[in-house]
Amino acid sequence: KEMSHTNHKIDKNFIQVISKAAALHDIGKVAIPDNILLKPGKLSIEEFNEMKNHSIFGSETLQVVLESYPENMMIRMGADIARSHHERWDGTGYPHQLAKEEIPLSARIVALADVYDALRQKRCYKEAFDHEKSAAIIQSGKGKHFDPAVVDAFNRIESQFISTFNKWSNQEA
Repeated sequence: KEMSHTNHKIDKNFIQVISKAAALHDIGKVAIPDNILLKPGKLSIEEFNEMKNHSIFGSETLQVVLESYPENMMIRMGADIARSHHERWDGTGYPHQLAKEEIPLSARIVALADVYDALRQKRCYKEAFDHEKSAAIIQSGKGKHFDPAVVDAFNRIESQFISTFNKWSNQEA
């Protein structure tokens, strides 16, 4: 089944590429100091600003790889995702305050999946949330943090998010 979204086509190839490229979303965190990455508790404003650089570092790293492999769609999409997965639909994200369709579709999709995963996982600064609370938070971000069409797609396949999360976290439903 194909779905057109602006000038993007979600087809079998797009799905195959994004399923691999999504894993590169946080590759730039290798350039963030461990004292920030591993800090238990809330980051200071300065630390958070440094952490935000991971999206630029990741994109720049993948752009260098892309120079050697310009036809590699996984690296190209990975660079888009790494750079833009913290942008927000309303333009309040980072690093470039892109809004709406300025944000690559792949990054809009991964942004929602990344937030869902972060909400469901226990962190040193928060407990894990259940699916219902996580889904409610995502729903509240529709049209602000997230592309409304991506949230609608999430709503249609919520059960797949639950089963995938449970599979990868070895939890029982």
